[in-house]
This record gives sequence, C-alpha cells and structure tokens, in this order.
Amino acid sequence: MLNERGFTLIEMLIVLLVISILLIITIPNITKHQSTIHSKGCEAFVKMAQAQVQAYEIDNGKLPESIDEMESQGYLKQKSCPNGDGISLDNKGKVTVIE
Repeated sequence: MLNERGFTLIEMLIVLLVISILLIITIPNITKHQSTIHSKGCEAFVKMAQAQVQAYEIDNGKLPESIDEMESQGYLKQKSCPNGDGISLDNKGKVTVIE
C-alpha cells in the first residue's frame, strides 16, 4: 500500500475559514475608501491632461480650442475622469473638472 499524503477535510475547512475572515476584514475597508480613490484618480487625470495641454502648445505654438481638439489630435484618449466626471478647458489653457 502506498503512503499517500493529502489534506484532510478539517485542514481544508480551516484554510477556507482563514480566507473568509481576511475577506470580511478587507472588503469593507476598500469600499469605505472608494470615494477617496476616485477623487485621487481624477486629480491625477487632470494633472496629466494639463501636461498634455502644455505639450500641445509646444507642438503647435498655440493653446488648444477644446478638449475635443486634443482628443482628435491624439493628446488625450478620453474626455472624463475615471469616476465619470468630465473635464473642460478654459481660454487660458487651464483644465478643470466638470461635476
């Protein structure tokens, strides 16, 4: 008879219990900070879009007319933050969030 070793049912249940407890602890913490995560993502996107406005100005010698122009020229891939808020461009080249 071969000496086969494996996990017992009790060992498997203990591992599942530990994993369940870890999930119960981490998921509420992630959902609690979801709004902070989205706002930080939007702030980073606005800074990146502002840098792209400067790159457009350097390449073309003038400020872009709108966000749509920047998107059509390939400077931006999207016109909104990761949380869905849109962005706009004023006549001085400043990017702001539309809520």
